[in-house]
Amino acid sequence: MPASSRLAFWTCAAVLALALWTSGAATPVYPLYSADWHLSPFATTAIFAVYPLVLVIVLLVFGDLSDTIGRRGSILLGVLASIVGVLLFALAPGVVWVLIGRGFMGLGVGLSLSPATAKMIDIAGPVNSARTGAISTASTAVGLVFATLLGGALVQYAPFPLHLTYWVLLAVEAVVLVLVGRLEPDRPAGGARWRPRGIHVPKALWGAVAAAAVCVSASYALGAVVLSLGASIGKQLVGSDNAFVTGAIIALSMVVIGVVALASRRIPLVVATPIAFVAAAAGFGSLILAASLHSLGLFLVFCVLGGVAYSLLFAAGLQIVSRYAPAHHRAGTLSAVYLVAYLVQGAAALWLGAEATAGGLAHAVDVGAPAIVALALAALVLVVLLARPRAARAVPASQG
Repeated sequence: MPASSRLAFWTCAAVLALALWTSGAATPVYPLYSADWHLSPFATTAIFAVYPLVLVIVLLVFGDLSDTIGRRGSILLGVLASIVGVLLFALAPGVVWVLIGRGFMGLGVGLSLSPATAKMIDIAGPVNSARTGAISTASTAVGLVFATLLGGALVQYAPFPLHLTYWVLLAVEAVVLVLVGRLEPDRPAGGARWRPRGIHVPKALWGAVAAAAVCVSASYALGAVVLSLGASIGKQLVGSDNAFVTGAIIALSMVVIGVVALASRRIPLVVATPIAFVAAAAGFGSLILAASLHSLGLFLVFCVLGGVAYSLLFAAGLQIVSRYAPAHHRAGTLSAVYLVAYLVQGAAALWLGAEATAGGLAHAVDVGAPAIVALALAALVLVVLLARPRAARAVPASQG
C-alpha cells in the first residue's frame, strides 16, 4: 500500500475513533447531569438517545452523499458538525444546550461514519475485508476508551467536571479536521449532482444487509446499556462512587473490543457469531447478578464479556458489507446498516430509561437483558442462513 494510501486509511480510522469518542463522551458525566440538574433516568437516557435518533434521520437523507460528492467532502462536513456539537456541550449551562449539542453530534457522525468506513474498504479492497473490519472495530474501541477512561479521570480528578472533558475532545477534533482536509479530493469524475433520495440498496443485497444490520444492531444495543446506563449502574447498583474507577471498568470493555477485533479477524463468521451470542448471554447474566448482589467484580465480568460480544458482532456486520457490497453501493449499504443499528440503539436507550424511571435500574436490567440476548441470537441465525450455499446469493463485490 503506497504511503499516501496508508495515511488516508489511518486518517479514516482516526475518524471512526473520533466518532465513537464523541458518542461516548458524556458517559462519565451522566451521573453529574442527573445530580446537578435533577434529571430522571429517562431524561438522562434521552440525552444519549438524541444522538442515534438524529443520526438515523441524517442517514435517511444523506446516506449516499459520499457516493456523489466523495468520501473526503462528506467526512469534512461531518467532523465540522461534530465540532459544533462538542462545543455546545463544553459551554452548556443546562440540559437544553446538551440536547442541541447531541443533535449536532448525531449529524456529524452520520455524515462521517459511513464514508470513513467505505473509504477504508476502498483503499484496502474486498480481499482484505476481515482486516479492515477488525481495524474499524478496534478504532471505535479506542475512541470509546478515551471517552470512558480519560473522561472518567477528568470528571473525578480535574476541575470543571461538567465541561473539561469536552474541551479536550474539541482539541482532538481540530487535529483530525486538519488531517481530513489533507486527504486527496475524491469526488467522482462526471458524477451527477447530489439530491436527497434516501438510501438505495439493490434487491440482491437485501439478505446481506439484513444479516449485517442485525449484527451491528445487537452490538449497538449492548453499547446502549454500557454507554447510557453503565456509569449509573456502577454508582447506584454496584456502589462505585468513583467516576474514574467506573470509567476504567467500562473502558476495559472497550479494550476487550479492540483486542478481540484484532485477534479474531481470521475467525469465520459462522464461528464468531455463536461465540458472540454465548458471550452476550453470559455477560448479561453477570450484570443481573451484579445488580442484585451489588458486586463490582460481576459488573467487571459483564463489561469484559459484553466487549467480546460487541466486538465480534460489529466486526461481523462490517465484514458482511465488505464481502457482498460492490464499491459503488458500499456507502449506501453501510448507511442502511448503520441506520437500522442506530435506530435500535436509540430505541433501546429510551426504553431502558423509561423502565429505569418506572421501576428502577435493576428492573431495567432485568427486562432489557433478555431482549438484547435475543437480538444476538437473531444475528447468529441470519449469519448462518447467509453462509448457506445458494445460487445467486449476492452480487460479488467486484461486480456492479
